[in-house]
Amino acid sequence: MSKKKVFTLRVNEEMYEALEKWAADEFRSLNGQIEFLLDRALRDAKRNPKKKS
Repeated sequence: MSKKKVFTLRVNEEMYEALEKWAADEFRSLNGQIEFLLDRALRDAKRNPKKKS
């Protein structure tokens, strides 16, 4: 498993609540949902980082 970096993400309250509800609807933590969305966006843009073997 790769090492994870910690950083602060500031979003407005409405976005936070929408993401929190979306995460709950998909049985994910808020952090897990944000990681999922970022990963999908990177794949769609063909910018996903190379996986180390």
